[in-house]
Amino acid sequence: MQSYVENSHEAIIDPLLFDRVQEEMARRKALGRSYSGKTIFSCRLICGDCGHYLGSKVWNSTDKYRRVIWQCNNKFKGECKCGTPHLTEDFIKAKFLEAYNQLLPDRERLIEDCRVIRSELTDCTDIDREMQQLLEELDVVAELTKRCVDENSSTALDQGDYLARYNGLVERYDKAQDRVKELERKRTERMAKADAIGGFMFRLRELDKPMGHFDERLWLDVIDRVVVHRDGLTFKFQNGKEVRV
Repeated sequence: MQSYVENSHEAIIDPLLFDRVQEEMARRKALGRSYSGKTIFSCRLICGDCGHYLGSKVWNSTDKYRRVIWQCNNKFKGECKCGTPHLTEDFIKAKFLEAYNQLLPDRERLIEDCRVIRSELTDCTDIDREMQQLLEELDVVAELTKRCVDENSSTALDQGDYLARYNGLVERYDKAQDRVKELERKRTERMAKADAIGGFMFRLRELDKPMGHFDERLWLDVIDRVVVHRDGLTFKFQNGKEVRV
């Protein structure tokens, strides 16, 4: 007989980091653009010249000088070559710490701004109201369609008129259904953004002193994206704040 005891061993992966990684995977899945790589930098670094993602490349893979660099995936495609430089991971990490530490003097105001933004994002009253109206519309149209079909099967109707009426109901139903899906997607995106800002607020409260070392969980919590320019980087944080270094 075997028994299972929860929390009897230290977790191999930090649970909070695991949650952030799962959220990151969901975020990437929702993106409509292709990307390269599976590290924490994937889908975060964007070329300031062409707007494509930066992907990882391995230099000197078989010797002691091996290193990973990031460069625009579109750098050598087409006639116009991107002028943004390649970046080492150590460089990205150092610049991230520089950008994050610039936020700390204004920490309390940032937290309050985040609280306001998060409150606005989580208020889905208008979305929920419209969705309820649309669901009621779908029920009505479904019933009208059923009656239309039943009438056609029991009465000798002009088939041209019947098809026009039937197709009109189907079009009305599809239009309402598409709008419901759009609202569901919008609601999901808003709640995901609210969660991301919540994580950003938590880390700002938790880390009130300048960071001296790179932290993967901090990166996942606070960074929305990084735009790579020819002469620097712009870090956009989850609350919309931008810092160029």
